[in-house]
Amino acid sequence: MRYLPHTPEDRADMLARVGVASIEALFEQIPEDKRLARLLDLPTRRGEMDVERLLSAMAARNVPAGSVPFFVGAGAYKHHVPASVDHLIQRSEFLTSYTPYQPEISQGTLQAVFEFQTQVAALTGMEIANASMYDGSTATVEATLMAHRVTGRRKAVLSGGLHPHYAEAVRTVSTMTENEALSLPADVFALEDLVGAIDGETSCVVVQTPDVFGNLRDLAPVAAACHEKGALLVAVVTEAVSLGLVKSPGEMGADIVAGEGQSLGNGLNFGGPYVGLFATRAKYLRQTPGRLCGQSVDADGRRAFTLTLSTREQHIKREKATSSICTNSGLCSLAFSIHMTLLGEAGLRRLARINHANAVDLSGRLSDVFGVEVLNRSFFNEFTIRVPGPAAEIVEHLAQKGILAGVPASRLWPDADLDDLLIVASSEVNSAEDRAALAAALREIA
Repeated sequence: MRYLPHTPEDRADMLARVGVASIEALFEQIPEDKRLARLLDLPTRRGEMDVERLLSAMAARNVPAGSVPFFVGAGAYKHHVPASVDHLIQRSEFLTSYTPYQPEISQGTLQAVFEFQTQVAALTGMEIANASMYDGSTATVEATLMAHRVTGRRKAVLSGGLHPHYAEAVRTVSTMTENEALSLPADVFALEDLVGAIDGETSCVVVQTPDVFGNLRDLAPVAAACHEKGALLVAVVTEAVSLGLVKSPGEMGADIVAGEGQSLGNGLNFGGPYVGLFATRAKYLRQTPGRLCGQSVDADGRRAFTLTLSTREQHIKREKATSSICTNSGLCSLAFSIHMTLLGEAGLRRLARINHANAVDLSGRLSDVFGVEVLNRSFFNEFTIRVPGPAAEIVEHLAQKGILAGVPASRLWPDADLDDLLIVASSEVNSAEDRAALAAALREIA
């Protein structure tokens, strides 16, 4: 191939050096049914203008989230991002900044990181937070690995209300690290017995709130049971705006909080890049993955910021590192921090109340539709409904009518009997007309 200079002999030599018989053997950890054994259905070569036309035509088949009534959530949420956020992060001193290998000469970068950590610690009700992670799912993985280190145990119990993509990430890493991940069945009504699943081998219980079905979880009883049996409670938050209204995980006894910060300052971005949140108790500081920025004074007594703790394996502890996280989501965490600063505490609480009020209004409208049942006893801005028929088909039908109605539970749990369940989110960007349109469309189907 034109851009791959290696000859067949070169490839054979490299395979022999690493001790495998074929290139396919390098990918044996990937399930066979997930591997593509053919080329993608695309032209093998085209001119630049032809490529632009082709890709533009493919993109035009999508329904942009901002062009129609939008009720999709399940871990990624459409919120209004003030124009000032994008304007500020595109300043060259921010946009071109990356991992600070000589951190103390980048005082502006370190101050932004310090402010971000302060905000995350306050939001989650914890004592310390790190300088962000890739996203919510990998932050959850790091939380379970940290719990294994702290407790000396190797089993994580995963709630049935944990987003299945997060659970899958934990299970994947567990298979590579000889740890155990016990996933409980999908828990639509938040009735699972988490306490009964804790035993002497359990390092942590991982619970999401609001969970993937929208239920608000009281973490206090689970935290007490964990602590009684020497385990840690890992709280997962995928909707950061909820922390402006509900009791924080720290107040409910969580030991580690892993979350997704996309809701603040960051658009949906077709699924990424996002920003992982990670906070914990100060006593676990040395076991925290990633890096932490601290405040100090310089030789002249002036306020200064320093990279207080960095556990990266490449240039600090190598094989003794607590994590192999290679960077933080610097630009995304900066967007998060700017949005938070613009809102302030009062603004965040007001935004959270608007989200909840919109969801309550939508819940009432949908409850009035014959054949539709709202299943939640509590929720923030997302809830689950039972619809009259396969939810996936209804979603496709409504998309043709210009309404993105939500996420079918069957898409997240294809092997479970959840075909008639639809997860619906309503944030501040939904108007009363949007909510009326969804109710009317479902009424027509019913």
